[in-house]
Amino acid sequence: MNITGQSFLITGATGGIGEAIARLAAARGAKLVLSGRQADLLDALGKELDARTIVCDLADRTDLERLVKEAGDIDVLIANAALPADGPLLGFEPGDVDRALEVNLRAPVMLARLLAPAMNERGRGHLVFVSSLAGKVATSGSSLYSATKFGLRGFASGLRQDLHASGVGVSTVFPGFIRDAGMFAQSGVKLPRGVGTRSPQEVATAVIRAIEEDRGEIDVAPINMRLASALAGLAPELIARGARLAGSDAVAKKIAGSEAHKSRR
Repeated sequence: MNITGQSFLITGATGGIGEAIARLAAARGAKLVLSGRQADLLDALGKELDARTIVCDLADRTDLERLVKEAGDIDVLIANAALPADGPLLGFEPGDVDRALEVNLRAPVMLARLLAPAMNERGRGHLVFVSSLAGKVATSGSSLYSATKFGLRGFASGLRQDLHASGVGVSTVFPGFIRDAGMFAQSGVKLPRGVGTRSPQEVATAVIRAIEEDRGEIDVAPINMRLASALAGLAPELIARGARLAGSDAVAKKIAGSEAHKSRR
Protein backbone atom coordinates (compact mmCIF):
# COMPACT_ATOMS: atom_id res chain seq x y z
CA MET A 1 0.00 0.00 0.00
CA ASN A 2 1.35 3.41 -0.96
CA ILE A 3 0.83 5.61 2.10
CA THR A 4 1.15 8.97 0.35
CA GLY A 5 -2.14 10.81 0.68
CA GLN A 6 -3.69 8.13 2.92
CA SER A 7 -5.52 9.18 6.08
CA PHE A 8 -3.96 7.75 9.26
CA LEU A 9 -5.46 7.51 12.74
CA ILE A 10 -2.67 7.06 15.29
CA THR A 11 -3.55 6.43 18.93
CA GLY A 12 -1.07 7.11 21.71
CA ALA A 13 0.49 9.79 19.52
CA THR A 14 2.08 11.73 22.38
CA GLY A 15 4.21 8.81 23.57
CA GLY A 16 7.70 8.22 22.22
CA ILE A 17 6.76 5.46 19.79
CA GLY A 18 3.53 7.15 18.69
CA GLU A 19 5.33 10.42 18.03
CA ALA A 20 8.01 8.65 15.99
CA ILE A 21 5.34 6.90 13.92
CA ALA A 22 3.50 10.19 13.37
CA ARG A 23 6.66 11.98 12.25
CA LEU A 24 7.66 9.26 9.79
CA ALA A 25 4.13 8.91 8.38
CA ALA A 26 3.92 12.69 7.90
CA ALA A 27 7.31 12.70 6.16
CA ARG A 28 6.01 10.02 3.80
CA GLY A 29 2.98 12.12 2.85
CA ALA A 30 0.23 10.69 5.04
CA LYS A 31 -2.65 12.83 6.29
CA LEU A 32 -2.75 12.44 10.05
CA VAL A 33 -5.38 12.29 12.76
CA LEU A 34 -3.57 12.06 16.10
CA SER A 35 -5.14 10.90 19.34
CA GLY A 36 -3.99 10.92 22.95
CA ARG A 37 -4.95 12.13 26.41
CA GLN A 38 -2.40 14.92 26.90
CA ALA A 39 -4.01 17.86 25.14
CA ASP A 40 -1.05 20.24 25.31
CA LEU A 41 1.45 17.76 23.87
CA LEU A 42 -1.05 16.57 21.28
CA ASP A 43 -1.83 20.11 20.14
CA ALA A 44 1.86 20.99 19.77
CA LEU A 45 2.59 17.87 17.73
CA GLY A 46 -0.50 18.41 15.59
CA LYS A 47 0.54 21.95 14.73
CA GLU A 48 4.06 20.85 13.88
CA LEU A 49 2.89 18.04 11.59
CA ASP A 50 -0.19 19.82 10.20
CA ALA A 51 -2.37 17.08 11.66
CA ARG A 52 -5.84 16.99 13.15
CA THR A 53 -5.90 16.10 16.83
CA ILE A 54 -8.56 14.48 19.00
CA VAL A 55 -8.14 14.20 22.75
CA CYS A 56 -9.54 10.85 23.87
CA ASP A 57 -9.46 8.49 26.84
CA LEU A 58 -9.59 5.00 25.37
CA ALA A 59 -10.70 3.54 28.70
CA ASP A 60 -13.98 5.42 28.22
CA ARG A 61 -16.12 3.49 25.73
CA THR A 62 -18.22 6.53 24.83
CA ASP A 63 -15.05 8.55 24.22
CA LEU A 64 -13.73 5.83 21.92
CA GLU A 65 -16.89 5.96 19.79
CA ARG A 66 -16.60 9.74 19.65
CA LEU A 67 -13.01 9.40 18.43
CA VAL A 68 -14.10 7.25 15.49
CA LYS A 69 -16.91 9.63 14.55
CA GLU A 70 -14.72 12.71 14.71
CA ALA A 71 -11.86 11.03 12.84
CA GLY A 72 -14.07 10.45 9.78
CA ASP A 73 -12.85 8.40 6.84
CA ILE A 74 -9.66 6.59 7.81
CA ASP A 75 -7.49 4.50 5.50
CA VAL A 76 -4.96 3.30 8.07
CA LEU A 77 -5.40 2.64 11.79
CA ILE A 78 -2.30 2.44 13.95
CA ALA A 79 -3.45 1.19 17.35
CA ASN A 80 -0.42 2.14 19.40
CA ALA A 81 -1.87 3.31 22.74
CA ALA A 82 -1.28 1.14 25.79
CA LEU A 83 -0.94 1.08 29.56
CA PRO A 84 2.21 -0.48 31.09
CA ALA A 85 0.41 -2.84 33.53
CA ASP A 86 3.71 -4.11 34.94
CA GLY A 87 3.96 -6.00 38.20
CA PRO A 88 2.52 -9.11 39.88
CA LEU A 89 -1.21 -9.57 39.39
CA LEU A 90 -1.83 -9.56 43.15
CA GLY A 91 -0.63 -5.96 43.24
CA PHE A 92 -3.43 -4.71 40.98
CA GLU A 93 -6.81 -3.53 42.16
CA PRO A 94 -9.79 -4.82 40.12
CA GLY A 95 -10.27 -1.38 38.60
CA ASP A 96 -6.64 -1.33 37.41
CA VAL A 97 -7.15 -4.71 35.74
CA ASP A 98 -10.26 -3.46 33.98
CA ARG A 99 -8.52 -0.31 32.75
CA ALA A 100 -5.57 -2.24 31.33
CA LEU A 101 -7.91 -4.61 29.51
CA GLU A 102 -9.98 -1.71 28.16
CA VAL A 103 -7.04 0.29 26.81
CA ASN A 104 -4.66 -2.45 25.69
CA LEU A 105 -7.09 -4.96 24.23
CA ARG A 106 -10.71 -3.87 23.94
CA ALA A 107 -9.93 -0.45 22.48
CA PRO A 108 -7.85 -1.79 19.54
CA VAL A 109 -10.47 -4.48 18.89
CA MET A 110 -13.30 -1.95 18.85
CA LEU A 111 -11.40 0.56 16.75
CA ALA A 112 -10.88 -2.16 14.17
CA ARG A 113 -14.51 -3.21 14.40
CA LEU A 114 -15.72 0.35 13.84
CA LEU A 115 -13.24 1.32 11.10
CA ALA A 116 -12.82 -1.91 9.11
CA PRO A 117 -16.30 -2.01 7.49
CA ALA A 118 -15.67 1.18 5.50
CA MET A 119 -12.21 -0.05 4.51
CA ASN A 120 -13.68 -3.36 3.42
CA GLU A 121 -16.33 -1.60 1.35
CA ARG A 122 -13.70 0.54 -0.36
CA GLY A 123 -11.48 -2.49 -0.94
CA ARG A 124 -8.42 -0.88 0.62
CA GLY A 125 -6.98 0.02 4.00
CA HIS A 126 -4.69 -1.25 6.71
CA LEU A 127 -4.91 -2.01 10.43
CA VAL A 128 -1.69 -2.00 12.47
CA PHE A 129 -1.54 -3.15 16.09
CA VAL A 130 1.51 -2.25 18.16
CA SER A 131 1.97 -5.17 20.54
CA SER A 132 5.20 -6.14 22.34
CA LEU A 133 7.53 -9.10 22.61
CA ALA A 134 5.63 -9.55 25.88
CA GLY A 135 2.85 -10.68 23.56
CA LYS A 136 5.00 -13.67 22.61
CA VAL A 137 7.00 -14.32 25.78
CA ALA A 138 5.65 -13.85 29.31
CA THR A 139 8.06 -13.11 32.15
CA SER A 140 7.61 -12.44 35.84
CA GLY A 141 5.66 -9.27 36.50
CA SER A 142 4.06 -9.34 33.06
CA SER A 143 0.96 -11.47 33.56
CA LEU A 144 -1.61 -8.72 32.97
CA TYR A 145 0.37 -6.86 30.31
CA SER A 146 1.20 -10.09 28.48
CA ALA A 147 -2.43 -11.19 28.63
CA THR A 148 -3.43 -8.07 26.70
CA LYS A 149 -0.57 -8.34 24.23
CA PHE A 150 -0.98 -12.08 23.61
CA GLY A 151 -4.68 -11.36 23.07
CA LEU A 152 -3.89 -8.57 20.63
CA ARG A 153 -1.67 -10.91 18.63
CA GLY A 154 -4.38 -13.56 18.42
CA PHE A 155 -6.99 -11.01 17.44
CA ALA A 156 -4.87 -9.51 14.68
CA SER A 157 -3.88 -12.92 13.33
CA GLY A 158 -7.50 -14.03 13.09
CA LEU A 159 -8.64 -10.71 11.64
CA ARG A 160 -5.95 -10.92 8.97
CA GLN A 161 -7.46 -14.22 7.86
CA ASP A 162 -10.98 -12.77 7.95
CA LEU A 163 -9.92 -9.92 5.65
CA HIS A 164 -7.72 -11.96 3.34
CA ALA A 165 -8.13 -10.87 -0.30
CA SER A 166 -10.38 -7.97 0.74
CA GLY A 167 -7.73 -5.32 0.07
CA VAL A 168 -7.52 -4.56 3.79
CA GLY A 169 -4.24 -5.55 5.42
CA VAL A 170 -3.66 -6.41 9.07
CA SER A 171 -0.27 -6.25 10.76
CA THR A 172 1.15 -6.60 14.26
CA VAL A 173 4.44 -5.04 15.34
CA PHE A 174 6.30 -6.43 18.37
CA PRO A 175 8.82 -4.04 19.96
CA GLY A 176 11.28 -5.32 22.52
CA PHE A 177 13.05 -2.95 24.92
CA ILE A 178 12.91 0.56 23.41
CA ARG A 179 15.45 3.19 24.39
CA ASP A 180 15.17 7.00 24.40
CA ALA A 181 11.38 7.10 24.93
CA GLY A 182 8.50 5.06 26.25
CA MET A 183 7.86 2.82 29.25
CA PHE A 184 11.23 1.07 29.49
CA ALA A 185 13.25 4.25 28.87
CA GLN A 186 11.28 6.11 31.56
CA SER A 187 12.03 3.39 34.10
CA GLY A 188 15.79 4.03 33.99
CA VAL A 189 16.40 0.30 34.46
CA LYS A 190 19.68 -1.18 33.23
CA LEU A 191 19.35 -4.40 31.26
CA PRO A 192 21.49 -7.49 31.82
CA ARG A 193 24.59 -7.80 29.68
CA GLY A 194 23.82 -8.95 26.15
CA VAL A 195 20.21 -7.72 26.13
CA GLY A 196 19.95 -4.97 23.52
CA THR A 197 17.50 -2.22 22.71
CA ARG A 198 15.96 -0.58 19.68
CA SER A 199 14.83 3.02 19.06
CA PRO A 200 11.35 4.51 18.58
CA GLN A 201 12.36 5.37 15.03
CA GLU A 202 13.06 1.70 14.30
CA VAL A 203 9.57 0.83 15.52
CA ALA A 204 8.14 3.55 13.27
CA THR A 205 10.08 2.18 10.31
CA ALA A 206 8.69 -1.29 11.02
CA VAL A 207 5.13 0.08 11.13
CA ILE A 208 5.49 1.80 7.77
CA ARG A 209 7.12 -1.30 6.30
CA ALA A 210 4.25 -3.45 7.57
CA ILE A 211 1.75 -1.22 5.77
CA GLU A 212 3.68 -0.90 2.52
CA GLU A 213 4.54 -4.61 2.29
CA ASP A 214 1.39 -5.98 3.99
CA ARG A 215 3.47 -7.89 6.52
CA GLY A 216 1.56 -9.97 9.05
CA GLU A 217 4.09 -9.64 11.88
CA ILE A 218 7.35 -7.77 12.45
CA ASP A 219 9.58 -7.97 15.53
CA VAL A 220 11.65 -4.93 16.49
CA ALA A 221 14.40 -6.33 18.69
CA PRO A 222 17.96 -7.67 18.53
CA ILE A 223 18.41 -11.09 16.94
CA ASN A 224 18.93 -12.90 20.26
CA MET A 225 15.62 -11.61 21.62
CA ARG A 226 13.82 -12.50 18.40
CA LEU A 227 15.22 -16.03 18.55
CA ALA A 228 14.20 -16.37 22.20
CA SER A 229 10.66 -15.25 21.41
CA ALA A 230 10.45 -17.79 18.60
CA LEU A 231 11.74 -20.59 20.86
CA ALA A 232 9.32 -19.60 23.63
CA GLY A 233 6.45 -20.88 21.54
CA LEU A 234 8.08 -24.30 21.45
CA ALA A 235 9.66 -24.50 24.89
CA PRO A 236 8.18 -21.82 27.16
CA GLU A 237 9.50 -23.31 30.43
CA LEU A 238 13.02 -23.59 29.07
CA ILE A 239 13.02 -19.96 27.91
CA ALA A 240 11.50 -18.86 31.24
CA ARG A 241 14.31 -20.55 33.18
CA GLY A 242 16.89 -18.97 30.91
CA ALA A 243 15.32 -15.54 31.35
CA ARG A 244 15.39 -15.89 35.14
CA LEU A 245 19.06 -16.88 35.05
CA ALA A 246 19.74 -13.81 32.90
CA GLY A 247 18.15 -11.54 35.51
CA SER A 248 14.65 -11.02 34.16
CA ASP A 249 13.06 -11.12 37.63
CA ALA A 250 15.24 -8.26 38.87
CA VAL A 251 14.51 -6.19 35.77
CA ALA A 252 10.77 -6.80 36.12
CA LYS A 253 10.78 -5.69 39.77
CA LYS A 254 12.69 -2.50 38.96
CA ILE A 255 10.37 -1.57 36.10
CA ALA A 256 7.27 -2.26 38.19
CA GLY A 257 8.65 -0.12 41.01
CA SER A 258 9.73 2.77 38.79
CA GLU A 259 7.90 5.87 37.60
CA ALA A 260 7.34 4.26 34.22
CA HIS A 261 3.65 3.64 34.89
CA LYS A 262 2.55 6.19 32.38
CA SER A 263 0.65 5.28 29.25
CA ARG A 264 1.43 6.07 25.64
CA ARG A 265 -2.20 7.05 25.25
